[in-house]
Amino acid sequence: MNKQVGSSFDDFLKEEGILKECEAIACKREFLFQLEKEFTKQHITRSELVDLMGSREAVSRLLDPQQPSNLSTFHKAARVTGKRLRFKFD
Repeated sequence: MNKQVGSSFDDFLKEEGILKECEAIACKREFLFQLEKEFTKQHITRSELVDLMGSREAVSRLLDPQQPSNLSTFHKAARVTGKRLRFKFD
């Protein structure tokens, strides 16, 4: 019978002006979680990923949740694992 007192965590992040940034990082972390599961399953190493994607910088940005990556990089990473990249609006 606990009733929420005060604002939500999203409200707090919004008040701090970091809600959108936190949501973007959370989405990228979820993508990385799935990607890293595939890398482990398929025994793909970071150096192999660099060879397959052709850019050490892009791979470094991709694997760092704090750094922005573009859609093309996400798509290439998915293709390396033989998967398709899909987006969904909630």
